[in-house]
Amino acid sequence: MHLKHHNNEAISVRWLTVSGLSVRVAVKEGPGHRRPLLVFNGIGASFEMLRPFVDAMQDKELILFDAPGAGKSAAPLVPWRLRHYASAAAEILDALGHAEADVIGLSWGGALAQQFAKQFPGRCSRLVLAATSPGHIMVPAKPGILMHMMNPRRYADRNYMRKIAGTIYGGSFRTNRIAAKRYTDSTTTPSTRGYYYQLLAISGWSSLPWLHRLAQPTLVIQGSDDPLIPRSNGKILAALIPNARLVEVDCGHLFMLTRAREVAVALEDFLHGADT
Repeated sequence: MHLKHHNNEAISVRWLTVSGLSVRVAVKEGPGHRRPLLVFNGIGASFEMLRPFVDAMQDKELILFDAPGAGKSAAPLVPWRLRHYASAAAEILDALGHAEADVIGLSWGGALAQQFAKQFPGRCSRLVLAATSPGHIMVPAKPGILMHMMNPRRYADRNYMRKIAGTIYGGSFRTNRIAAKRYTDSTTTPSTRGYYYQLLAISGWSSLPWLHRLAQPTLVIQGSDDPLIPRSNGKILAALIPNARLVEVDCGHLFMLTRAREVAVALEDFLHGADT
């Protein structure tokens, strides 16, 4: 299936069999000579949620997918660890004919991006960690916010999501109801089993013991008003990864949507060195 975004760039959507599961994958075309950007999304989220970011990235091939159990992809029969999701991502690159890619991870996907960079160092050229943390050992959000995140109801009940969006995501969502509605309208209800499996995948997982061994040039992007992932976590990642720098965006957890062009400019500048 081939689609057109409003910027007229072609996006192909296909189903791949990955680790025995049917996984939905989207590819936005880009210059053939440049490495693609492999995108790891937030917990439970379908790739439609990232449309503002996709539209803003004008000169880069993007590979997006619904993680098993999220969006429209099938859920595993038994819980996976992050290493299994990372292996599935490597299979997607194989199926699309790419030996390596630049990698960006948002929130839960940022933990997966760290795992992928460690597990497949030769396949991850540059690493971007957006609104994420080193995992189980982190500066935590307030308990009430974590309780909201543990409940997949926010994807199933759009009115509920709009009600809590400002509380859990901060930034523009605190006051901009249109932004919250646009976000909730783009979501797809994930498999309940798949959602809880994603939660289990990061239970007890931490990158702190090995962050110092990540060799990839790394860009850490953190929102200044992020209730879910307090800004201290970005500082920790940037301090412990040897070749990392930190950029702070004046917004909340979902700055990749609300400040998409600002983020795209920072990414294009950072990734350009990987393609020349």
